[in-house]
Amino acid sequence: MFAKKTPWLRWLVIVLLGNGLYFYLSPYLPPAARHTGFKLDWGTLVDFWFCLVVFGIFELVAYLQGRKGRSQESGRN
Repeated sequence: MFAKKTPWLRWLVIVLLGNGLYFYLSPYLPPAARHTGFKLDWGTLVDFWFCLVVFGIFELVAYLQGRKGRSQESGRN
C-alpha cells in the first residue's frame, strides 16, 4: 500500500494510526498505562508499543503482498 511512497509519509501514517489507536483505547487502559501530562511515563512506552504494533502490521502486509506477487510471477513461467 505505502511501500512505494516516500518513507516519511509511511512513518507518519504509522505514528498517527498508532497514536489514534492508543488514545481511542486509553479510557480502557489501567491508570499506570495512561499519559499524565507532559512527562515521560509508562503511558509513553505503551503509546510507543501501539505504534510498533501498527508498524509490524504494515510490514507484514507488505511482505505478504510481495510474496503473493512473486508466487504469481513464478506461476506464469
